[in-house]
Amino acid sequence: MDQEDERRRFISELWQRFEQLQAWAVENWPDKEHPLSSADFVEARKEILGLRNPAQAPSRPPAEREPEQGGAQYIDLNPAPWP
Repeated sequence: MDQEDERRRFISELWQRFEQLQAWAVENWPDKEHPLSSADFVEARKEILGLRNPAQAPSRPPAEREPEQGGAQYIDLNPAPWP
């Protein structure tokens, strides 16, 4: 079995389990005045679907190039102080 088939099976099972978890969460949410809906799970669905192609997953920043590949020589990681 190749790695792509294994990935598809994993994602398929993960999706099924996530749907079950979502249904349980909506059904058992304790705050009945503010019920959960499927819209509350959109970001989690995006993350799961992003597993199909990890390079395009929404939460991962694009790969930064090294300086010799035209990337930045210096990246300032310290923000300027608040005025």
